[in-house]
Amino acid sequence: MNILVAPNALKGSLGPIEAAGAIAEGLAQGYPDARLDELPIADGGDATAAVLVRALGGTFAEATAQDPLGRSRKASFGIFGDGNEAVIEVAQSSGLALLAPMEQNPLAASSYGAGQLVLAALERGCRRIDIALGGSATVDGGAGLVEALGVRLLDGNGDVVARGGGGLLQLEHIDVAGLDSRVAKADIVALCDVDNALLGDAGAARAFGPQKGATPEGVERLEANLAHFADIIERDLRRDVRHLRHGGAAGGIGAAVAGILGGHLAPGADFVLERLNVRERLAGKDVVVTAEGQLDRQTLQNKAPWALARAARAMGIPVIVLAGGIAEEVEVDREAFHLFDIMVPACPRPMALAEAMRTAREQLVASARRVGQLLRLGGAVAVARRVP
Repeated sequence: MNILVAPNALKGSLGPIEAAGAIAEGLAQGYPDARLDELPIADGGDATAAVLVRALGGTFAEATAQDPLGRSRKASFGIFGDGNEAVIEVAQSSGLALLAPMEQNPLAASSYGAGQLVLAALERGCRRIDIALGGSATVDGGAGLVEALGVRLLDGNGDVVARGGGGLLQLEHIDVAGLDSRVAKADIVALCDVDNALLGDAGAARAFGPQKGATPEGVERLEANLAHFADIIERDLRRDVRHLRHGGAAGGIGAAVAGILGGHLAPGADFVLERLNVRERLAGKDVVVTAEGQLDRQTLQNKAPWALARAARAMGIPVIVLAGGIAEEVEVDREAFHLFDIMVPACPRPMALAEAMRTAREQLVASARRVGQLLRLGGAVAVARRVP
C-alpha cells in the first residue's frame, strides 16, 4: 500500500514536519510493508516557512525585528527560488506566542516587526514576498507593517499616530510618499489561513480580538477603529477593503496588504499545496493520512487538511485525518464526511489539554499505528476475498 503522510501543524505541540515523522513511525509499526511518502503541509499558519523551505530546497535568513510590544528580537524567514522569493511568517515577529498572557492586548500590539521582516527580505534582493498571516497578536489592520515600509499614518496635527489597534482612531491621513520604492516592484502575496472580512461579527476584531486578549469593550473599540481605518484607506487610496475575502486575516493585515501595498490575498492552503506539487505527490497513492490539532468549523474553511482532502477526493483517493480533538459540528457535517473518510481522535481517553499537548507525539504515533494495523487488515481481507 502506498500512503501519503501529509499533516498540518498540531498547534502548540508539533509542527507539520515533526507530525509527519510521528505518523510515519506509527504507520510503519502497524503496517511494515506500507510505502510511506512524507509531505508536511501548511496553510499560512504555523510552520508555513519551514514547510516551503523543506520542499523547495531553500534556506533561512535571520533579521532583527520588534515583537508586538516593540521589543527587539531575532526572527527568521525563508528564502528560495535562487534567492528571489521570501516567505515570512507574521508570527515570527508579531505573534501571539511571543507574549505572556498578561501582555496580550491588541489595542497596543503592533505588526511593525512583520514589516521589518518584509524590509529585510527586500534588502536581500527578494522580489516575490509571501507573507504567512497566521498566529498574529495584533488587530491593528496591518498599520504597523506598512509603517515599517515607509508609510506614514498621521493624525490631524500631522503627527504619527500611536501604534497598535488603539491608535487608529486618531488617523486622519495616510501618506504613502515614503513607501519603499522596492514594494511597487515586488510581488507581495498574503497567505491567509482564514476567510474573514475586516469588519462585522466574523471580522478581525469581533471574531479574533478576544483570542488575543481584548475585553468586550476593547473588541468594540477595535471594530470602530478598523472601520475608521477602512474609511481613510478608501478616501486616500481609492481602495475599499471592508468586504475583501481574507481582509480580516491577522487582525486586518490582509486589508493593509491589499489596500495600501497593492498586494494580493490568497488562500494559504491552496497556495502552499500548489507549491508542493500536491497532485504529483498524490498520484499513485492508495490513501492519504493527514492531521490537525483540532478539527472544528475553521478546519472546514479551507485549512490545510481540508484543502488536501479536496485534492485527494478529486483523484478518488480516500483520506484519513487524525486529530487531537474533533468538534461536534464537524462530526455531524455532511461535507466533512464526504471529504474525510475517517476522522480518528488521536487521544485514546479524556485528558487535560496540557497533558494532550505534552504527549502529542506519542499519542500521534499510537493512533497512526492503529490506523496502520487497520489498513493492513483491510488489505489482507481484500486479498483473501479475491482468492478462489
